[in-house]
Amino acid sequence: MNTTTNQIHNLNAGPSILPKEVFEEASRAILDFNNTGLSILEIGHRTKLFQDVMDEVIGLTKELMALDADHEVLFLHGGASTQFFQVPMNLLDDTASAAYTDTGVWAVKAAKEAKLYGKVDIVCSSKEANYTYLPKQFEVAPNSAYLHLTTNNTIYGTQWQDLSLFYNKGVPLVADMSSDILSRQVDFNQYDLIYAGAQKNVGAAGVNIIVINKRCLGKVSRQIPTMMDYRNHIEAGSLLNTPPVFAIYVCLLTLRWLKSIGGVPEVEKRNNQKADLFYTTLDSLPLFKGTVAKEDRSKMNACFVMENAALEKEFLTLCQQEGMIGVKGHRSVGGFRASMYNALPLESVAAFTDLMKHFAQTKS
Repeated sequence: MNTTTNQIHNLNAGPSILPKEVFEEASRAILDFNNTGLSILEIGHRTKLFQDVMDEVIGLTKELMALDADHEVLFLHGGASTQFFQVPMNLLDDTASAAYTDTGVWAVKAAKEAKLYGKVDIVCSSKEANYTYLPKQFEVAPNSAYLHLTTNNTIYGTQWQDLSLFYNKGVPLVADMSSDILSRQVDFNQYDLIYAGAQKNVGAAGVNIIVINKRCLGKVSRQIPTMMDYRNHIEAGSLLNTPPVFAIYVCLLTLRWLKSIGGVPEVEKRNNQKADLFYTTLDSLPLFKGTVAKEDRSKMNACFVMENAALEKEFLTLCQQEGMIGVKGHRSVGGFRASMYNALPLESVAAFTDLMKHFAQTKS
């Protein structure tokens, strides 16, 4: 296959692609933020300059999610793994039990941390099938402190398509939305706590987005360290200590872009187009094979292998030559993974599927 351009198609699972205009504006701000003569990297986090950033990024998040008055938005340090223990620290008493769904590596890690603070009830699991499907039959004890789910599984390529399965269970609902937050229309007010590492759909690595219903806080008997107590961060407006200023600014730019293109409804339409193109191509080529149940396929992370595993190295080499970056599958699954986050253009998916078809033709 002849490459006519040097274009790079970023299919990385994360950190991942962001809109071009976000990179450009962020680059300018590193040199001169809002014509102040100061870099975004050096402005004081308690100055009006950054307070304006924080006010806007929180306001945009609330607007794009259509959040009610009970829900607060926080931008905190760390990746989503920090939330694996901060959530139970704030919501799970020592003698109480929390319900967890087991749908992959990150769900397992979240449950492991929760066990340090209380009891954990695994209400469903697809571990026996290497997480190639999502278990939809489960019951939640009515006295559970909360029900936890991972909405999209980056490693295995599964995604809960019908989130209403988790609604109206009579217990608080907690969701790790790290890899599909703001990628589709969701009733975010159904959730008592949402957390997400920003580095896939919203911004740069190093900041967590937390959406929390204030009514679920203050119900555990333990003492919570000052920096781990969500209530303190809410009171301080995410400025309890020095926040990750640049990462938050990149979130602001990305959310501005998302609003400018038509918000979540428009990006969901685009994501559906990309996923439809990819999976239609995948199913049309006998050389390739998806690794998860069709009804549970992720629109963010498409995982697949080859019927003839001996050809996988050759295809991966071709991908590298053609500028397809980050398509090697996770070691837990093998094969390949194409991550199609919000900012990935349809043209990149078209280029990748064309490459798949070309390779299949050469091997037929």
